[in-house]
Amino acid sequence: MKQGEIDYMKNIGDEGARAAFDKPFSHFTCSKNLVDLGIIMALLPPPPARLLDLGCGTGWTSAFFARRGYRVTGQDIAPDMIEYAERNRVRYEATDLDFVLSDYESLNFTEPFDCAVFYDSLHHAVDERAALASVYRALRPGGVVITHEPGAGHSKSPDSIRAMELYGVTEKDMPPAHIRRLSREIGFSEFQFLPDPTLAVIAMYGINLAALTRIHQPWWRRLLQLARLFVDRGLQHGGLCVITK
Repeated sequence: MKQGEIDYMKNIGDEGARAAFDKPFSHFTCSKNLVDLGIIMALLPPPPARLLDLGCGTGWTSAFFARRGYRVTGQDIAPDMIEYAERNRVRYEATDLDFVLSDYESLNFTEPFDCAVFYDSLHHAVDERAALASVYRALRPGGVVITHEPGAGHSKSPDSIRAMELYGVTEKDMPPAHIRRLSREIGFSEFQFLPDPTLAVIAMYGINLAALTRIHQPWWRRLLQLARLFVDRGLQHGGLCVITK
């Protein structure tokens, strides 16, 4: 299954690769992606903390973190992704940013990082416990890892099934309750969960995210009002986890 991740950029073709390179601006979820990253930055220790960006893909998240002032190492398993990430580093003039080609399930870092982020990447792991254990070793005592992942049902969605069939990638359910259990087994000391109101509404009512972008009223206010109702269900449906070593 890891070969599918390694070959992904080749398999999606030139048009798909261009869209991946231009994320988040090339995708209809752009506004949500930018909000997600803003929330994550608010939860991280302040710059110039050392940050490990896991499964960074084309590196746009790494570049944004670096522009904020973090000292960033972006990691990905695919050589093509790292090549595009280097191009994004130049495009965004992101200093204090480097990239490593590696498997996040077997990192060799030992306690050099203050924080780490899995942004929609842990659910591609073959062994998510090994990935979280690798990050545990990479964090200093008191360091935090933030995950933003899809919850229950993700692996059975039409898009996930299509991706697995066409590209041989891994698409797993990665609900916060599962991440919480693994993090406690590994030895992390604290776990906090923040529901993602957009994902909660999608999960509860089957709303397509593309449809939400066509609603002209300030729908986000309604989502924020609903967020409190979904904390318990969010542990299954997805959201942000803040985990402390």
